[in-house]
Amino acid sequence: MPWLGRRKRELVAVANTASLRADATQSSICGYMAWIALAGLLMNAFVHFAWADPVAALALLPIVAKEAKQALEGKECCSS
Repeated sequence: MPWLGRRKRELVAVANTASLRADATQSSICGYMAWIALAGLLMNAFVHFAWADPVAALALLPIVAKEAKQALEGKECCSS
């Protein structure tokens, strides 16, 4: 997902479309969230830290809260 987001941002520089810009942002955020969740699951599975998965979920909270706040305020996710 991070690679896909990066490539989409390169295309936005050429095409300059709001929908592609929003999709690139969504891909990047999805990638960050996946890496955080994966790190928690791997630590839980291999190192047997039972607390790692809940901590990873809490690490996602700032990202989710920021996106929710912007959505509630009616802000566009990717204004140019």
